[in-house]
Amino acid sequence: MKKILSFVMVLGLAAGSYGQLAPGDKAPDFNLKNVDGEMVSLKDAAGDKGAIVIFTCNTCPVVHAYEERIINLDKKYREKGYPVIAINPNDPAISKGDSFEKMKDRAKDKGYTFPYLFDEQQDVFPAYGATRTPHTFLVHRDGKEFKVGYIGAIDDNQRSANVEEKFLENAIAAVETGKAPDPDYTRAVGCSIKYKK
Repeated sequence: MKKILSFVMVLGLAAGSYGQLAPGDKAPDFNLKNVDGEMVSLKDAAGDKGAIVIFTCNTCPVVHAYEERIINLDKKYREKGYPVIAINPNDPAISKGDSFEKMKDRAKDKGYTFPYLFDEQQDVFPAYGATRTPHTFLVHRDGKEFKVGYIGAIDDNQRSANVEEKFLENAIAAVETGKAPDPDYTRAVGCSIKYKK
């Protein structure tokens, strides 16, 4: 299994899958509307050590498969300095279930303990190079800036019972000990982001 994943990751790197950000790059700040109506930036919502930025949405079945894990990641890592910041990048004109009103409903129904922000102008997800929902970016504090430590999937299986490798959690553990995550990039698996043409 690990050999197959490594091969897929190498292929992804060869194809230039990093998008506009790579591990080690400065993480772009943002100022987006939260489901409570407040504007939230990366520096506002990050913890003492950084944040787990996840591009997600209401409608993707892969997101639904990961939703409880995302909620549990926030509960586990918020107190350790890495809270979840969820961002919906989808255009609701294309994906009607991803409107701001539906976002508010989803956050309330599922008991989100983290900000759920709307990338209404669709300028944040391209800055990060996000292409899928869910697409995860671990960012950590480096002085006054935030640096990207890991990009990609949360783990190696949509079925939580079949997970063998927890990419994101392993990356956090590495950063905590001053090491570079290995891998620091995996291919995000999920629904394509719905954007204005």
